[in-house]
Amino acid sequence: MSGWLPALLAGRLIRLAWLLPLAAVGLFWLVSLAPIDPVQAYVGGRTSQIGPEQREAIAAAWGLDRPAVERFASWLAGAAQGDLGRSISYNAPVAEVIARRFPASLALIGAAFVLSFALGSALGLIAGATRGRWPDRAIRAAAVVLSASPGFWVAILLIAVFAVGLGWLPACCAAPPGRLADEVSAAERWRHMILPVATLSVVGIGPLILHTRQSLIAFLESPAARHLGAHGASPLRLAFGPGLRHAVGVALTLHLAGAGELFGGSVLAEAVFAWPGLGQATVRAATGADAPLLMGIGLATLLFVFAGNLAADIAARLADPRLRGRA
Repeated sequence: MSGWLPALLAGRLIRLAWLLPLAAVGLFWLVSLAPIDPVQAYVGGRTSQIGPEQREAIAAAWGLDRPAVERFASWLAGAAQGDLGRSISYNAPVAEVIARRFPASLALIGAAFVLSFALGSALGLIAGATRGRWPDRAIRAAAVVLSASPGFWVAILLIAVFAVGLGWLPACCAAPPGRLADEVSAAERWRHMILPVATLSVVGIGPLILHTRQSLIAFLESPAARHLGAHGASPLRLAFGPGLRHAVGVALTLHLAGAGELFGGSVLAEAVFAWPGLGQATVRAATGADAPLLMGIGLATLLFVFAGNLAADIAARLADPRLRGRA
């Protein structure tokens, strides 16, 4: 590992070094094209109480009266020193907003990652071991349905069934409303996580099932698996025995590479369930044309996706030594 890992890390860091500035330019350009007036979004329902002079003062206070190129140059100079600017929506430093909300998003994404990987891999192995029979057909049909199901629709359906209809689970928030953080038990926090995590787990689970199934089928058709089968090993025993590493290694690489999809899905899940993470902050920043916060979250997302892809590359090379010579 000592030979290929430093070379891989160096190559990926070089890519990140030129990707970050390009992403910053693209993000700022997209935000500048937004038809939303930041001052109007900041004022909100107090429009009738704000005169032209006050609007100009607000714009000057946030630097919105300067040309876009000048604002971007100022932001870039601050970002180079670790200052991502100040959020208009939260009236706080962007870095502080991200640091305060990222743990909530990370808990949601992490739990959904583990759940979807466990379910997707297990169902894919069962489907591959029973190929052509009714379990395989049922699992493949479920994978196709889940792949085509919008996240917000799944969230609303889960709320309607388990929160409104049955009353088993809370419909929103990370804790009971009106309770202080130190008054909320771990069990209550987990209850509030169940529906958002279930919603987010749907993202990417369909392709994971199908890829795991196909990888296992390829193994079951290999001479080694046929030899074991001739000595009495059942397909299920092969699937959860020697075939596990072959199929799950590919599934893990695929799942890590899809970290960006999980983060994107968390935006919808957090908006529906009022989860206090970066997804909810993204929606608020977008509706308020909060350029500093949008750019900060965009760059944080890029780093998150970069880390997921890097982990996928390392996992793939650990699983298949033939890949270690590739950049």
